[in-house]
Amino acid sequence: MKKRVRSLLFGICGALLALPAFAFDLQGHRGTRGMAPENTLTAFDAAMAVGVNTLELDVGVTADNIVVIGHDPALNPDLARNAQGQWLRQLGMERGPAIRSLSYAQLQTYDVGRINPASRYATTFATQTPKDGERMPTLAALFERVKALKAEHIRFNIETKITPARPDETLPPHEFAQALLKVIDAHGMRGRVSVQSFDWRTLMALTVLAPEIPRVYLSAQRPTFDTITDGSWTVGRKLSEHKNMVGLVAYFTKGQKGATWSPHFADLTPELVKEAQDAGIQVIPWTVNDPQIAAQLIDWKVNGIITDYPEMLRAVMQAKGMALPVQVKVSAR
Repeated sequence: MKKRVRSLLFGICGALLALPAFAFDLQGHRGTRGMAPENTLTAFDAAMAVGVNTLELDVGVTADNIVVIGHDPALNPDLARNAQGQWLRQLGMERGPAIRSLSYAQLQTYDVGRINPASRYATTFATQTPKDGERMPTLAALFERVKALKAEHIRFNIETKITPARPDETLPPHEFAQALLKVIDAHGMRGRVSVQSFDWRTLMALTVLAPEIPRVYLSAQRPTFDTITDGSWTVGRKLSEHKNMVGLVAYFTKGQKGATWSPHFADLTPELVKEAQDAGIQVIPWTVNDPQIAAQLIDWKVNGIITDYPEMLRAVMQAKGMALPVQVKVSAR
């Protein structure tokens, strides 16, 4: 009888140990924008050294079809300096040239290693340490860097920078998805990436091209940035056709495993988090830089958080007794 009870207890313990732990995804936004020049290899190195699960980044495609890492479809005039060291803003540009209009060689003439100190953007990220001479990297270079560091646990959340408002500035959605997938496959990264977008057309293309790659449905319902109401960003589907955002995302993710909704953090409520998760949809809000908000979202049981300050989020996680991501020993490039 004692042997039977002991055997039963061991079986229960083994089953409990086999259950997956609650996996919280700490994502470094544009690498770690609060510490280093955004979307550069320096920023990704810094994020890995601090310790993140996932590198969040943005991509565009050059005139010669090279997939490069950068947040805007056009060069940001407060981030890019020409070969003469002049900020594009100083040259009177409100927007720089489109990434798609430049060859990779032309793109490499621009320095993106610091923020224009005269800009409002610079005051927002006053803690960022500049690194002059940084260039916009290729996605391939980031994959190779992570491989060289043997950081096998690091994942990549890749945003396709495409907008329905400026269709001529990027590749069409299907071609964009194809270009991205080509680089992912060349480096054997299908099992370590997710692809996100505010413009859900590229996500629809990947549903056909690579259905096993997790897709992340970005959304914003802000006064100055609304990607949901009129349907232009959501493949013609409007929020008004559904009960709420969870219903809209569920419409596109039905039957998908690992589907994720990534809203602006201020668009969330604990009720929406639970409803999404009950529908099999993970919730990972962006971009959270306040420790009190991060703590609240963790209490709501979100599946992860995207932040410019991974160190801040690690401190919040540690205070709550959560497991922390592995820190990578980063060598000089």
